[in-house]
Amino acid sequence: MPKKALPFQSLAPRRVLVTGASGFLGGNLIQRLLEQGCAVKGLCRRPQPKLEALGVEMFYVDLADTKSVRNACQEADTVFHTAAKVGIWGKYREFHDANVIGTQSIVNGCRDFEVGKLIYTSTPSVVFNAEAISGANESLPYGDGIPCHYPTTKVIAEKAVLAAHGLPPGNLKTVALRPHLIWGPGDPNLIPRVLDRGRKGRLRIVGEGNNWVDLSYIDNIVDAHLSAEAALDKLENNPGGKAYFISNDEPVLLWEWIDDLLNRNGISTIKKKISLAQAQRAGAVLELIWKALRLRGEPPLTRFVASELAKDHWFDIAAAKRDLDYHPRVSMAEGMNRLLQASALASD
Repeated sequence: MPKKALPFQSLAPRRVLVTGASGFLGGNLIQRLLEQGCAVKGLCRRPQPKLEALGVEMFYVDLADTKSVRNACQEADTVFHTAAKVGIWGKYREFHDANVIGTQSIVNGCRDFEVGKLIYTSTPSVVFNAEAISGANESLPYGDGIPCHYPTTKVIAEKAVLAAHGLPPGNLKTVALRPHLIWGPGDPNLIPRVLDRGRKGRLRIVGEGNNWVDLSYIDNIVDAHLSAEAALDKLENNPGGKAYFISNDEPVLLWEWIDDLLNRNGISTIKKKISLAQAQRAGAVLELIWKALRLRGEPPLTRFVASELAKDHWFDIAAAKRDLDYHPRVSMAEGMNRLLQASALASD
């Protein structure tokens, strides 16, 4: 029996803008769109000669540049807004400028130039509540008093995108996706950080070490964005104006998964533990030191990170399966194999 075609495979070539073109998700999404024959524009700050060589029209602007960001939306059928300032530390104004002002500029551009669809990359951290989250769905409310500027500003941005659904004059269609911990070959953040700290012996199990978390393989998250774009044309279960959790739908024991990753890379597994209470106290002290001394970079630990490392964070993605026709194609096991194969090729 032939395999069922994925919903986004029926989309015709179209004019697309991808913000965050230099990022892990944005770059992989652009590659897939080019394979579909789309005319692609990219927006980011740093020059991307490889994308230019592939025929991508690049806009090198800061997200806080409201006029330039808005104008980049001209002549686009779809905008994928993946760009954001991420991190656990920094000045609120910088996060606000990128994540709130930048997103509003994208919304304004989509409205003014009558873009058909806006797919926004949000984060599950918008529902952070300092508690374990085990199998929650989209009925979970936004977090209140989140001790981290990134999710705080993403809450504001996500609300703006969802409120923009149906905006005249073009009746813009919008949807927000909340992928959890994206990883895979080429990941510049999650995997390299874990491996670097593992090699330096700086990893500690926070809490009891039995917390379950969702992770999301990069190819699946690209699929989710394209599926969401296609689903905005559905007559039933249309996702317009809604947010969706996205993952591999295979929660893992976080510290067991990290140990396996370390072991496969010839690094000793984690032996030391720290309780959640100790970690949160340490995080609070480090936050005070970084603020008082205005130190550069991120503290090695914060209260937000301590909670994320010690508690369950996995989600029910039934709504994404139903409304977006999203079904993860690459399993966690296959993803790990692909990661190791890519690492082996890179080291040859």
